[in-house]
Amino acid sequence: MSLLEIKQLAHSFGDNLLFKDVDIVVNKGEHIGIVGQNGTGKSTLMKICTGQIVPDAGRIVWQKGILAGYLDQYAEIEENISMQDFLKTAFQELYDMEEKMNQLYVQSANGEEDKLQLAFWYQEKLEQSGFYSIEVRIQQVVIGLGLSAIGLEKPIAEMSGGHRAKVILAKLLLEKPDVLLLDEPTNFLDKEHITWLSEYLSKLEQAFLVISHDYEFLEKTADRILDIDNRKITKYYGSYKEFLQKKTLLREDYIRQYTAQQKEIQKTEEFIRKNMAGRKSKMARGRKKQLDRMDRLETLEVKEIRPSFHFQELPLTDTEHLAVRQLSVGYYYPVLSGIDFMVKGGQKVVITGFNGIGKSTLLKTLIGQIAPLDGKFHFSSQVKIGYFSQDLKWEDENQTPIQIMAEKYRNLTIKDIRKQLALAGVTKEHAMQAVHSLSGGEQTKVKLCLLMHTPCNFLILDEPTNHLDVQAKEALKEALINYRGTVLFVSHEELFYRDWVDRVIHIENFV
Repeated sequence: MSLLEIKQLAHSFGDNLLFKDVDIVVNKGEHIGIVGQNGTGKSTLMKICTGQIVPDAGRIVWQKGILAGYLDQYAEIEENISMQDFLKTAFQELYDMEEKMNQLYVQSANGEEDKLQLAFWYQEKLEQSGFYSIEVRIQQVVIGLGLSAIGLEKPIAEMSGGHRAKVILAKLLLEKPDVLLLDEPTNFLDKEHITWLSEYLSKLEQAFLVISHDYEFLEKTADRILDIDNRKITKYYGSYKEFLQKKTLLREDYIRQYTAQQKEIQKTEEFIRKNMAGRKSKMARGRKKQLDRMDRLETLEVKEIRPSFHFQELPLTDTEHLAVRQLSVGYYYPVLSGIDFMVKGGQKVVITGFNGIGKSTLLKTLIGQIAPLDGKFHFSSQVKIGYFSQDLKWEDENQTPIQIMAEKYRNLTIKDIRKQLALAGVTKEHAMQAVHSLSGGEQTKVKLCLLMHTPCNFLILDEPTNHLDVQAKEALKEALINYRGTVLFVSHEELFYRDWVDRVIHIENFV
């Protein structure tokens, strides 16, 4: 049974065509991973499915009565309520049913005996729906996503961005819609919580579409892959590893067919040129008609974009660059206390810890955005900081990457700016789009490009890989390894840092 049908879909941003002639069917129970490089249109496809973006062409047909749940990490939600009250809204229909049932019981006790049978019916429906195990279901998801440590009574308003995103995901999982639409759900999860989510989704009876650059996660959860490549979307059946094998074989087969067809076209065109005016002109005209009617294979564009990052260095020594002594950080009250560590010049240091523990708060304190609550820290006088924030916020989100770069670096020509953005993996089409219309990965590349033009000897990076595809992650890793300055960064991706950093600081030790 099909839940969603996409017919003859096409969409572009300005002159940048994302995809065309797309036909996709999503069937009941399918677990679909959506893959493709940054900027190919993965999030755009999902927003088209949810009606947030109107496509240039094509139809999106949801079957009648299908409930779709979309993970929007930036959705506006009531912030004055607790996490527990927010999660309970996932079962609002059942709570409304309970209220009706209780009213009917009261009415029957007051002499309206005809109400009793209806009250029994409501109670049976509640039992069948698992109403009386709601608290247990909430606890399971809260523990699985790593939210139990902050407490169910925690107000949404006091939560970090990472915790807030996890609460939104928790509510969506509890609602169990017919189709889940998840855009990079692992971005704010730690390793053990990604494992829990993988197991949860793999056992889910409902269908889902999930965008992720975590290919281990996709291997565990997806049994179908939608691959956005070369302005087409192809559906593959099987696991992520099986998709890679099939795609390689199909690409090789296509290249063989295309090469053979091109040779045949050249051979035929040569025959036509030689014989159009000779005694074989009739045959030549026949060949030309055949050539005109030929269904020509399109050129296969291989557009694997691999950025090249390089951070400008200032001189440094190997003396102490940063000393942190008994530091307490937080907004209204300490989230981390007694923080003690030291970083020498040229060291590469990663800070790890579960999401929401205060890693970003610590970095914002070190760069002066937040005042320390207690203790102290000191940078060497020679330190010049370059900072990367994980927040995708812009002073003017309608500006293009070219305009943003030109405004900050007035000494660069437009030609130089285009070249630098291209090195960072931002295509010429994306360089001319409003920055808010770009994917998270493309916006991250723009931010890294800005940072590359900030001469410094101490890089402080907050979750720089969150939205990056595998090619961009490898390029960033290479740039940080080659950078001769000091690097202090937050990351939850052990695969990204484990073989090259000098030190790992487990921030849980300072809670």
